[in-house]
Amino acid sequence: MSTSSFNKLHRGWRNIAAAGLALTVALSGQTALADGERSLAAERVFNEQAEQPGADQRQSDMKPDKKVAIIIDDFGNGQGGTEEMLSLPIKLTVAIMPFLPTSKTDAELAHKQGHDVIVHMPMEPKQGNPKWLGPGAITSNMSNEEIRKRVEEAIDNVPYAVGMNNHMGSKITGDERIMSIVLEVCRERGLFFVDSKTNYHSVVGKLAVQMGMPPVANNIFLDDRHTVSHVSKQMKAVETWASEHQNCVTIGHVGVQGKKTAEAIRQSITGMQNSVSFVGISDLVRDIWDWKPAPILPSNNS
Repeated sequence: MSTSSFNKLHRGWRNIAAAGLALTVALSGQTALADGERSLAAERVFNEQAEQPGADQRQSDMKPDKKVAIIIDDFGNGQGGTEEMLSLPIKLTVAIMPFLPTSKTDAELAHKQGHDVIVHMPMEPKQGNPKWLGPGAITSNMSNEEIRKRVEEAIDNVPYAVGMNNHMGSKITGDERIMSIVLEVCRERGLFFVDSKTNYHSVVGKLAVQMGMPPVANNIFLDDRHTVSHVSKQMKAVETWASEHQNCVTIGHVGVQGKKTAEAIRQSITGMQNSVSFVGISDLVRDIWDWKPAPILPSNNS
């Protein structure tokens, strides 16, 4: 598919979704890590981040106690705004789609720069063309075994991942059978799951609590409209939410309008740093839910 065709499809889906979702085309995959190595990777990364200073810890000891975790979706395909996002002077959470041309390199660069890395798992929506999902997507017609295999392969494909969130997925996040399997695999591999909230009737939070996992969820989409002024307004809403609730999880995107989103975030953060601390999503789940990964090695490596 040509770049212009991809951009046209990407723009069309983002307008339909009205929730800041993004489209990524299906392209070739990357080599997976060995099962035993990857099962412990999230625990190692999580513990390293707890022990070493991250981007958010470069502020003074008097940093505000209100915390904001900015998740940027749709990395992995060299999308617009990738470089601008990774160069922001705050700690981000970089959500990377698996099996795409830059999935591995984006993960390595983000980790090297002190950002959190999570898997941006493609999942079937209630509406929209399934071809827009990209490779390795979870669909509602899959068996339990197929779902488990897809999630395991996606985790293996994104180095340094400490968590996962959904790409699209309004249909899947409302399905208890499927999400129980997704969360089970995440728990086994030491990952938490962030509900992007593309479905207001999502079952993810309820299932996470039942399974002893943190019920992490998106609070505000930054770029459901693609203008600098709108994203700036949403950043103000993020600041207000954090003030009222002690923390806020917010999602933006790289993509056709990714540079505008990055510009608005950069313009906003200076005025917000006296009132909030920008943290990775792993910092939030550690501080709020006192959750620590406990991955289970596959039986053939135990």
